[in-house]
Order: sequence, then structure tokens, then C-alpha cells
Amino acid sequence: MKLSKLEELWQSQSTHDTFRGVDFFGIDDLLSTEHKQIRESVRNWVKKRLSPIIETCAQEGYFPKELLPEMGELGVFGPHIATEYGGSGADYLTYGLMMQEIERGDSGIRSAASVQGSLVMHPIYLYGSEEQKKTYLPRLASGEWLGAFGLTEPDHGSNPGGMTTHFTDDGDSVILNGSKTWISNAPLCQIAIVWAKNPQGKVQGLIVERGMEGFSTPEIGNKWSLRASATGELVFQDVRVPKKNILPDVIGLKGPLSCLNSARYGICWGVIGAAMDCYETAKKYALERNQFGKPIASFQLQQKKLSESLTEITKAQLLSWRLGVLMNEGKATPSQISMAKRNNVEMALNIARECRQILGGNGISGNYPIMRHMANLESVITYEGTHDIHLLILGMEITGLNAFE
Repeated sequence: MKLSKLEELWQSQSTHDTFRGVDFFGIDDLLSTEHKQIRESVRNWVKKRLSPIIETCAQEGYFPKELLPEMGELGVFGPHIATEYGGSGADYLTYGLMMQEIERGDSGIRSAASVQGSLVMHPIYLYGSEEQKKTYLPRLASGEWLGAFGLTEPDHGSNPGGMTTHFTDDGDSVILNGSKTWISNAPLCQIAIVWAKNPQGKVQGLIVERGMEGFSTPEIGNKWSLRASATGELVFQDVRVPKKNILPDVIGLKGPLSCLNSARYGICWGVIGAAMDCYETAKKYALERNQFGKPIASFQLQQKKLSESLTEITKAQLLSWRLGVLMNEGKATPSQISMAKRNNVEMALNIARECRQILGGNGISGNYPIMRHMANLESVITYEGTHDIHLLILGMEITGLNAFE
């Protein structure tokens, strides 16, 4: 898409985004003034910069990379990273609220932010050397650079331990071979955090840079979902990676799984934003659409859909708020994060489906956001641990028995 077309959409402000939030249980009373101010700044940015262009971007399958520096200025990339490395040192409630507002705009844009902060910056921050932190984190935080996270492989999704991507020793470097697929940000990334097996068969993380010979990032097209997100593969053919690019402070699946916990937390907040947008769109439509001489909002079945949607949004808000408090205290467990991710994504997808029905045939039109949210959420319910995998994580926590093997 040409920049001039984006500029035209921004100037037209044709969407007139008037979103003011959904808070039936006074959850704002549980937030600090700073939390609410930061949320408002991201909300206003979404209204001004994302809402006017997102339907066109989704229809044309275009990732609006022009927004990356603005997102960096907002501080949505790795807000929990210390200020000395370009972050804002914010807490996890702040991170969650940011993701909620961005995903109200679009799940694909929130995915880009989640990958950048939780899956690229987070492992460098936790497990990287001081040189790696100073080299990469400020550029990622500002949006100057985009990062990708390479874990999923063509033959190994829910079983990351079965990965075949590997590297061998070669003096001051290692030689990396293999591939990763369904990787957000891959086609445009400057660096990728790649998880591969070392010569001893243990998983380690490497920072692979664009331009390294043998490293390519073919784009995956023909998507029905996350169409405003850049998705692709990471392919490694005898890529020489300096040993200084290996994350020094972690070995084993603990590394990538700890990153996924942070990303999953962001998702459980983000999808609330998508659900809110569907709910508000359907409510407004129901009050304005007349059939049989009165607004369809006056009919019982439409009120049922709206009432259930508001109830589920409220439950998800309370679950996410409590999880955020636990994250801030360092007490949140992986199984608690799995419960929230699983519950909230299902909630948002169900609300999208019900609210689409309120709009009738108009619900599938790009003039309204619901069908786009619904299609996006079909990806969100699968990535970062599928709906069923999170069920089994909870099952293992409850029974002490591992259903994966």
C-alpha cells in the first residue's frame, strides 16, 4: 500500500472512533491514576492512527509498518523493560491495559507488539549478556527495529521439544540449520530470537540478524486471519552465527516457555479489547437498526446477546486484573496464565460470533469491525498454546497427571 493512501485515510478520519471503554463493575477503581492515563494515551492513539486505516489494511493484507516508530514512542514495546535499555519500567497491569487498547484496534497489530516485547525483548532482557541488551533493546523499544520469535516448526507446534532446528560448533561461531513457520513479524524483522538444539541436544536461544548469509524470511500469504499482520517463515541454511549472539543465561525449554508466559498474559488482556469493540459495535447497531417499527435492541433475543456479552467481558476483566496483580508480585503460575488465556480468547470469539448475528448480513461487511475481529481471534485461539493444550496444562495442574505423553 502506498503511503499516500494511508495519509489520505488518516486525514479523512472517516471511522469516527468514539470508544469510551466498557466498565460495568467499576474496575477502574482498582487502577491507579497512572494506569488510566497510560491507557487513555494508547486509546487515543488507536482512535487517531489505527482505526482510520485498519479495515483497508486488513482488506489489502497490508501490515502498517509506518506505525512502528509511533508505537515505540507510546512505549508499547516492552514496557516492563528497565528504562536504561529503552523500556519504561512499567508494571504488568500497564502492559495488559496497553495490549487491550491495541487489540481493540486489531489483533494483528497487538500481535506485533506482543512478539516485540514479550518474545524478543523479554528473553534478551532476562537471559542476554550486557552487550546484547545494550545493542538490541533500545532499537527494539523505539520501533526502529522489528523482531521475530522462532520456536514453532513445520512439524513441531505443540511439541517444541521435538524441534529439529539445530546448530553445530565452528570455532568462534556456530552453524545453524532448520526452519520455523507461522512466525509473526518474520518478513520484516531485523533480528530473530531462534530456539535451536545445541550439539548436546539442549535447547538454546540465538540472536540471528537479517543479512546473515543463508538466513531468509519468506512471507506466508493467502491468510483469512491476521491479514494486517506480517507472517512468514525463518529459514536457516548453514547460517554462521557468532557465539556472542547466543543467549548465555538459559539452557532448555525454560527459556522459550518463560517468554510464552509473558506473551500469553498480554493476550488475555488484548482479547478483551477485541470483545469490547464487538460489543460496542453491536450495541450501537441494535439501538439504531429498526425492524417491525422499533429498534432491534428492544427485542429479547438481542438483549440476551448483549447482556451475556457484557457479563463475559466483565468476568474476563476481573480475571485479568487479578492475574496482573499476581504477575506484579511474582506469584503468577503458568497454569493460572493458561486459564486466563484460554478463557478470555474463547470469551472474545464467542462474543464476536454472537455480535455478528446482531448485525445480520451487515456483520460480514468491512464497514464494521466484527468479522475482522472474529477471523483474527481464530488465530489467537490457536497461537501461544492452542485452546486444547491450555486445557491439558490445567488438567495436569489439577490431577498431577501428564496427558501430553
